[in-house]
Amino acid sequence: MKKDTHNFVQKYQGLGALGFDRATDEETIMFYLQKFSEDSFLKTLVPRLSDQELEEIYLFINNKLKQHISEDEYHDLFLKDR
Repeated sequence: MKKDTHNFVQKYQGLGALGFDRATDEETIMFYLQKFSEDSFLKTLVPRLSDQELEEIYLFINNKLKQHISEDEYHDLFLKDR
């Protein structure tokens, strides 16, 4: 069964701009992250990143996960292993 979804980006009709208002900022980040995580895009981008850039991205994401979601949410929503 398919666990991951990228439905938001399929229906998004918003501005796609940061700094307009909080709701637009949140939608823009959701749009960017879903576009960023597209398999075909990542296959192009990731090999071009330096070792340091890979580590920076990994540490940034892990830091935000630790700051803003619980252990249960990490497993249920992010890893989807429960």
